[in-house]
Amino acid sequence: MRCFIAIWALIFFTRVQDAVAQVSADCDNAIPICNNTPVNGGTNGFGLDDFNGTTTSGCLEEALAGAIESNSAWYRFRTGASGQLGINIGIDTGEDWDFALYQTSDCNNLGDPVRCNFFDNQDGNGFIGIGEDPYGDTNNVQYEDWLQVEPGEDYYLLINNFSNNNSGFSIQFSGQIFVTNPYDALDCSIIDNLLGPPVSACENDTVILDATTVNATNYEWFMDDGSGFQLISGENNATLQVTHSAVYRVRVSLPSGSTVISEVQVAFSALPTAFPITDETICSNSGTYNLSQKNGEVLGSQDLQEFRVGYYASYSDAVNGLHVLPEQYIPEIGTQTIYARVSSLENPRCFDVSQQFQLTVLQNPLLDFPTEVDICEDNSGIAIGDPFPNAAFHYVWDSGETTSSITVSQAGMYTLTATNSLNGEDCTSSLTVTVRVSRPPEISDVIIEDLQNENSVTVITDVEGDFEYRLDDGAYQSTNVFLDVLPGMHTVTVNNRLGCGSVTENIVVVGFPKFFTPNGDNVNDDWHIIGMSNLRDPVVSIFDRFGKLLKSLDSNSTYWDGRFNGREVPSSDYWFKLTYIDDNGQLTTAKYINNHFSLRR
Repeated sequence: MRCFIAIWALIFFTRVQDAVAQVSADCDNAIPICNNTPVNGGTNGFGLDDFNGTTTSGCLEEALAGAIESNSAWYRFRTGASGQLGINIGIDTGEDWDFALYQTSDCNNLGDPVRCNFFDNQDGNGFIGIGEDPYGDTNNVQYEDWLQVEPGEDYYLLINNFSNNNSGFSIQFSGQIFVTNPYDALDCSIIDNLLGPPVSACENDTVILDATTVNATNYEWFMDDGSGFQLISGENNATLQVTHSAVYRVRVSLPSGSTVISEVQVAFSALPTAFPITDETICSNSGTYNLSQKNGEVLGSQDLQEFRVGYYASYSDAVNGLHVLPEQYIPEIGTQTIYARVSSLENPRCFDVSQQFQLTVLQNPLLDFPTEVDICEDNSGIAIGDPFPNAAFHYVWDSGETTSSITVSQAGMYTLTATNSLNGEDCTSSLTVTVRVSRPPEISDVIIEDLQNENSVTVITDVEGDFEYRLDDGAYQSTNVFLDVLPGMHTVTVNNRLGCGSVTENIVVVGFPKFFTPNGDNVNDDWHIIGMSNLRDPVVSIFDRFGKLLKSLDSNSTYWDGRFNGREVPSSDYWFKLTYIDDNGQLTTAKYINNHFSLRR
């Protein structure tokens, strides 16, 4: 049997042993229902086609039987107040049920449903309905939005068993309307019965059935607890106090000799007890807290198949059964009081909200400091870690230190763990700092593209690091390439941005042909260097592949015609060396010049 939490108003389908189920397969005979009313349930077929052959109604579609209905049950109710109204239809998780709610007073003019759900139950939900899933499951796609109602509105509710598996269902009303109007949210005047609507009560409640009839001459009371109606001996008054679940019948005798017979179902449900719950402390990085792990404490030895536990953020919500917290609850940092509501599955009005517990979410330490640190090779040490420790935290490094920051001088990975403790709960956070040693730069090569008019210089370093580059006294730049460099003597500087040293090299930018053809046609007949005039006392020495000096050029002899001692040298590759006097008056050999050219005849 499946019954679920409601708010003051309850309609549930159960069996009083062999009592006849109050179910109507046709809209014209819809069962009138109102608040606090138990109703037996179960569907078998759909009787007449209430949709007259149409294949859709709102979200509902034609079923395998060739009609919208398969195994249907119809109910009607009238609102007695204004406010937010919801309906929870409890179903077996292995069955497929649909519903549609029509705002109308005429079965022949249903119109489109104001709420409708036709999703199959592949998620195995235990509820479909309007408003809020009683378990707080916000992902339940078989729930439609709350209904805002006004007094005197008539509604017809169709519940349809699409899967042909029929183990019954439950209906419970919910919503704020049952907080503001707990006794007249629904209008019970639509139920025309001497003994009134069926009664849902809790054990130890006083239930008095009243059959008072003008001019009655006699009253006889009967009870059917599953074995048929039996006369209750000695009960001949107009009222009857009942203490057992059963269907009760009264036979009223009138002076004319006629009789009035009325029946009503009375169901008593067990009243649960909430047991004390221990407080709980969790860490903020836990994410969600599973509230259901407290069910065993609050239920004690009571059977979870008979009682349900819900958890709420306020006492009033727990009393009214409103805004149940999801089982997978995401609490905020700090301490919060969680209120437990233990209620009967048969009748959620039978409940106990006497217990609560403190849920404390302890903040995991927030570690916020640089996780990548560079130091120089010749460093004296650098501080890493948290410079502003929290006195309530305990700190420990994987290297053994117990302070929030330490001084290191070696490359490596250093991990700090901070712990915040309360009520025996340790909440930790860790952060790893990677320390890198930054070396001073080294110039391994300077590539000079001597295109004579548009020279470029590229500085190469084999050392990895965060470097910047400068030509002469210009500004530093991030790229290692300099364009449009004028011929002459220059300095290139590579600087470590982290302050771990710099290096400077002197270079000479000159232009020279990569080949020459001394054949007397006045085209490339000699080999020479452009830019020598920008140097002090330059001397160019030309050698063959064996290192033999063939020619020396200076400011007075600026070219070579491809001869040695007046004789033509053969076509081949030749090399040269450029020397000059630097700014310090020292004889210097130019470095990084691609000192190779060809003679072609």
